[in-house]
Amino acid sequence: MPMLLWLLLLILSEQMDYNGTRASVPKAPRREQSGVAPKAVLLLDPPWSTAFKGEKVTLTCRGISHSPARRDTFWYRDEKFWKIQHNVIQIRESGNYQCKIRGYSLSDAVHVEFSHDSLILQASHPVFEGDNVTLRCQGKENENAREKVYYKDGKQLPNSYNLDFITVNSVSRDNSKYHCTATCTILSIVSIKRNSKRLNIQVQELFLHPVLRVSSSTPIEGSPMTLICETQLSPQRPKVQLQFSFFRDSQTLGSGWSTSPELQIPAMWTEDSGSYWCETETVTHNIKKRSLTSQIRVQRVPVSNVNLEIQPTGGQLIEGENMVLICSVAQGSGTVTFSWHKEGRVRSLGRKTQRSLLAELHVLMVKESDAGRYYCAADNVHGPILSRWIQVTVRIPVSHPILTFRAPRVQALVGDLLELHCESLRGSPPILYRFYHEDVTLGNSSATSGGGASFNLSLTAEHSGNYSCDADNGLGAQHSHGVSLRVTVPVSRPILTLRAPGAQAVVGDLLELHCESLRGSFPILYWFYHEDDTLGKSSAHSGGGASFNLSLTTEHSGNYSCEADNGLGAQRSEVVTFSVTGTSRNRTGLTTAGVTGLVLSILSLAAAAAALLHYARAQRKPGGLSATGTSSHSPSECQEPSSSGPSRIDLQEPTHSKPLAPVELEPMYSNVNPGDSNLIYSHIWSIQHTKENSANCPTMHQEHKELTVLYSELKKKYPDDSAGEARSRGRAHEDDEENYENMPHALLASDH
Repeated sequence: MPMLLWLLLLILSEQMDYNGTRASVPKAPRREQSGVAPKAVLLLDPPWSTAFKGEKVTLTCRGISHSPARRDTFWYRDEKFWKIQHNVIQIRESGNYQCKIRGYSLSDAVHVEFSHDSLILQASHPVFEGDNVTLRCQGKENENAREKVYYKDGKQLPNSYNLDFITVNSVSRDNSKYHCTATCTILSIVSIKRNSKRLNIQVQELFLHPVLRVSSSTPIEGSPMTLICETQLSPQRPKVQLQFSFFRDSQTLGSGWSTSPELQIPAMWTEDSGSYWCETETVTHNIKKRSLTSQIRVQRVPVSNVNLEIQPTGGQLIEGENMVLICSVAQGSGTVTFSWHKEGRVRSLGRKTQRSLLAELHVLMVKESDAGRYYCAADNVHGPILSRWIQVTVRIPVSHPILTFRAPRVQALVGDLLELHCESLRGSPPILYRFYHEDVTLGNSSATSGGGASFNLSLTAEHSGNYSCDADNGLGAQHSHGVSLRVTVPVSRPILTLRAPGAQAVVGDLLELHCESLRGSFPILYWFYHEDDTLGKSSAHSGGGASFNLSLTTEHSGNYSCEADNGLGAQRSEVVTFSVTGTSRNRTGLTTAGVTGLVLSILSLAAAAAALLHYARAQRKPGGLSATGTSSHSPSECQEPSSSGPSRIDLQEPTHSKPLAPVELEPMYSNVNPGDSNLIYSHIWSIQHTKENSANCPTMHQEHKELTVLYSELKKKYPDDSAGEARSRGRAHEDDEENYENMPHALLASDH
């Protein structure tokens, strides 16, 4: 009794969904139809289609999104409804299994085999057309399988001896049979050679056979048509790339293989009728499928609504121009014969037969006699249809054209795109415009209506000059006035050149810094720099650059550069390093100083005595110098140089109630030889007085009328100095004279 209740509940569950309403249990179709929902996906775990009896295999049903089913799943076995359960089940029995979930159609069938054999051949699942499949020869747990060999259709596969796994490349949906052999050891004693059963690999379709769809099976002649090759990839292989090709009566259409499943045919003609089909293949060319054929018949339409047009528009012509007669039809297909006629003329002007809805007749160099009324006719075997009459009259000549420049800025620069626009305000089109630069032709452009024509130039420096244009519509050319253009060129990177009198620059030399940009519009302003400090600037209004002169001192050694700017962006030169030698070119002063020092040595005692006497008197006088060398007189009084330092004159600028008149000072020199500790120093200075400073300083005028102070060179006395040592020190002193340096001191009148 409990068994009967269980069976009854099972039957009811097959007919009812989880809400208790009657469910529609789908039958297992043999093939999915085009346009239906995507197939559900059925997976195996472990992923082998063959297993030993007693083992379990887990089946999982899911959609493309890889998410589990939210509602119960319909399960089928051997193409019959089996049960409703969750999307994951376990099986132990052989059979063909399928599943279906809401929103998806029935999955492909998967055959799972549970074998009683001791040796089985397993194939990986799922496998699609063109895939590489893995085969595994497997023995039962209590048997050790070795010396495995794999076969296809009874023939041993290459390189397959004694391998646990082998890979078969690019399988297809054929009836090939695979098996394996192995030597199995039972209880580690008996070895038996076993053969597995034949295995047919379950290869699923990578994509469905294509179906050809056409926009119309009876298109109108001359109308476009669209061909679509429809197919569907397996949801488990959504990234496979396909390509398509279309055919008519064994003739390839379009450009051949394309990744687009559509082919657009611009116009169909009667000879395009025939059998059409398409093919789909993977881009790797290993899987190709062909659709069924479709018959297409093209229909012809009679011509109607014939119309004649004349160019130039309106039929306004000038003798010498070309005239175009355009005959067109609103409807009609196939081959159409067009003809043109003029009133008063028996024969036609021309005739053309072509597959088109319009045709043109060109009348070259029309004359006054070509004026009159015209019409055209069109016929596609159903009889000629005539257009209305068109009147042709005379046109007017062009006026003087006007040339204008259109540039991105007021000042044209190199690299700008300049548009030369030439326009005649009067004249019948078409008008031919020509453009000139200094009477050299640049190009031409034709205008079939008002507005003129343009010509573009990418400006260079050579494009400066005069421009003009002319206009011609066949009755004589008209020339425009000239227009001048100046193209501004940015400066190039300047080059700095240093020019000195000799190979080695010394103090006192005149150095010329020359800066020049080889390219750039004038004027150009040049700046000169020493260690990024501005020395000066100079402007050049023509070629050759600019220069800046320096009287060299020792401080002028270092890095020099220059900059050029003409308002379009400054350019900096490369840095030039320059070195100045500290010694002057004229060293005669040094020699003279040495000789003079020898003479002064003789007079040293007298000069020293006179200097000390003068110094003592100055210390006793009011307003004299203090011991520290600071002036003690009032600001209105004159100031004498301090003698507080042996080789330095303290230059100060005292405040005066009345400016002192400038005086001409004679230079003062100091002989310095710090290398010889036996020498004290010698100091020579003098002041040339004027009437003005004598009046301002009466004391100096009275007591120092011709003031001259000489400090001679003094040597220390060594009591034990022998004659040889004295001569040695004398020679050393003569050498030291070369190290003396004459140091001029420029003193202001206010300092004294």
